[in-house]
Amino acid sequence: MTLTATPRATGSAAWADALLLSFAEAGYVQAEPAILQPAEAFLDLSGEDIRKSLYLTTDPSGEELCLRPDLTIPVARDYLASPRAGQPAGFCYLGPVFRYRGSRPSEFLQAGIESFGRQDRAAADAEMLALALQATRAFGLTEVEIRTGDVALFIALIDALELYPVWRRRLIKDFNRKISLEQDLERLTLATRSSRNEYEGVLAALAGSDRKAALALVTDLMSIAGTTNVGGRSVSEIADRFLEQSTLKGGALPRDALEVIKRFLAIAGDPGDAVARLRALADDTKLNITAAIDQFESRVGFMAARGIDTGMTRFSTSFGRGLDYYTGFEFELHAKGNGVEPLVAGGRYDGLMTQLGAATPIPAVGFSVWIEALTQLGRKPAATGWRGSPS
Repeated sequence: MTLTATPRATGSAAWADALLLSFAEAGYVQAEPAILQPAEAFLDLSGEDIRKSLYLTTDPSGEELCLRPDLTIPVARDYLASPRAGQPAGFCYLGPVFRYRGSRPSEFLQAGIESFGRQDRAAADAEMLALALQATRAFGLTEVEIRTGDVALFIALIDALELYPVWRRRLIKDFNRKISLEQDLERLTLATRSSRNEYEGVLAALAGSDRKAALALVTDLMSIAGTTNVGGRSVSEIADRFLEQSTLKGGALPRDALEVIKRFLAIAGDPGDAVARLRALADDTKLNITAAIDQFESRVGFMAARGIDTGMTRFSTSFGRGLDYYTGFEFELHAKGNGVEPLVAGGRYDGLMTQLGAATPIPAVGFSVWIEALTQLGRKPAATGWRGSPS
């Protein structure tokens, strides 16, 4: 990764220089990760939409590579390989990314900021949203819709309900991947004891097992069979499927848990009101989700302190961005009246750093700017200074 004190724009367009300069004035150093990246991280850790859009290749040694589909993972990998790994550090970027998008160009520009190592998570989250809003204003867009959520709240709720581990994985996967969570919840509460199949004995043996045990069993069975995948499914995916089926045989998702989850997912609107409704839910159900609510409330306070009108911010407990690695705050900025695709989007991904090889957890948060959408709707950004700091 090339790190420079003075940002160097990708391309010669004046707006590119202006955008990178504004990031630098906020205290972020330019990163230039390689375009060709190891594919494993994107296949294992990204959302389904990105996985389906990758451009893959293989080098002579057999390693699977891809054209980078976004810049968060490449910037994170280079940070972890640098002497600053584990220390607070902030990076900005602007460059091409590559995804299959049907009739639209597969190569397009993405800009953004990634902040690593800050322990003041709520303040860092608020700073990302403030800088993202300033990016849209730099393009002449003064009114945008702010949509926010917090997957940490959902994870805290599922953990407090003390469901089977397989239910926990299934529900969080549904939440992250924008599958119809409510529809799946209904299906998982249906009794399935009457159905039978040829794997009944194996399913019964797996009921209540942890994922490690199931994965070991499936790996052994497939090794005996001399295969590593079936119908395009990996060993881990088959193990998860066995665990789901075995848990269904042992009993459906409890109806009382379903009602609590539905009540949780119905909370939306003003962030301040959402805090009150979440605390009421915690009190009524006697579930310990206080720490996650406190973090959410603290973030709202830091957002207000940065001049963000939180009353104009839409929060929803069911909001998710479709990326598997998000662990907390998530947000999108949309054009008013034209908001199908986000102009800027980001969030917190603390778990990604250890998945990429960090020895200890490292807090991480950032956002991406969709240059294509902004240039279509706004004007070219002026080279005016911003105020912000990555640490």
